[in-house]
Amino acid sequence: MRRHGGVVVGNVYDKYGTRNPLARRLVDGFLAAFDGLVDVTGAGSALEVGCGEGELAFRLARRGIRTRAFDISPELVAQAERSACAAGLPVEFHVDDIYAFDVQRRTEDLLVCCEVLEHLPRPEEAIERLARAARGFVILSVPSEPLWRFLNLARFRYLNRLGNTPGHLQHWTRKRFVALVARHLEVIRVVSPLPWTLVLARVREPGRSTENAELAR
Repeated sequence: MRRHGGVVVGNVYDKYGTRNPLARRLVDGFLAAFDGLVDVTGAGSALEVGCGEGELAFRLARRGIRTRAFDISPELVAQAERSACAAGLPVEFHVDDIYAFDVQRRTEDLLVCCEVLEHLPRPEEAIERLARAARGFVILSVPSEPLWRFLNLARFRYLNRLGNTPGHLQHWTRKRFVALVARHLEVIRVVSPLPWTLVLARVREPGRSTENAELAR
């Protein structure tokens, strides 16, 4: 487990490389849902905010999307750069902070911020910055609670934390998370691959209706 400025960064365990068949099935469901949302955007360029070890950035690059990514942890960025080099993937990585990155000069079609917000002390401020930086679509994901903790308890993990993964400061149900995102962006689609909530949103244009059937589900 890595910490940076008191915040747990990266994955507590290697969920993308796990060989546990059940965990693998869950992660594959998450990745399939993520790919489906990326398809909707038709993005040609993307920025991943809080990229960790870089797995989603690599996934975007393999689709031919021009990808840049940053994380607050220099160690994780260095690890991601090594992995990108080894795989021959042209992803540009750098160190930055979600609360401080440049929101004025962004030109990417898609911003991605997955498995990050639950670690942050001020998640709404982070979403507000993403909304200011976005020029098109935004994909966000968080663990779906309380299901996430129930599943941890079922596998006898983090029992002394009542199933809470180390570093998770925020806990949202699907409905509460969608409502939070909708305060700053227009929600387009919500999918729930067990045990996550993924939201596809876009910049809200003046005069465009903010009503969305997903908010009522």
